[in-house]
Amino acid sequence: QVQLVESGGGLVQAGGSLRLSCAASGLTFSRGYAMGWFRQTPGKERDFVAAIAWSGWSGGNIYYGDSVKGRFTISRDNDKNTVYLQMNSLKPEDTAVYYCAAAYGLWSDYNNYRRYNYWGQGTQVTVSS
Repeated sequence: QVQLVESGGGLVQAGGSLRLSCAASGLTFSRGYAMGWFRQTPGKERDFVAAIAWSGWSGGNIYYGDSVKGRFTISRDNDKNTVYLQMNSLKPEDTAVYYCAAAYGLWSDYNNYRRYNYWGQGTQVTVSS
């Protein structure tokens, strides 16, 4: 059974930082899986935040949504089966539920949530002004 468990969300003031973690189990994390972060607010579609591909196929390419470039950093530790999202210079508009996801395969559109096979339960991030 595949499980993705996010942690690290919370309440932070604008300009602050948070680091989200996503621990994966039940899948061969280090082979073939790209890992991504998406976020969602009530009544809106799930938005792409960042993704990191599997290094075996694409050299571990990294992708970011336009709204987080230069502020967020995604990384992965294959030994720990964990992906991270370091979020700096947070803004109130970053407030959302953040989801971790795993996509098997080599794709050109990791920003497409339909590519992802598995999802975590989400963690709330709230940025106060």
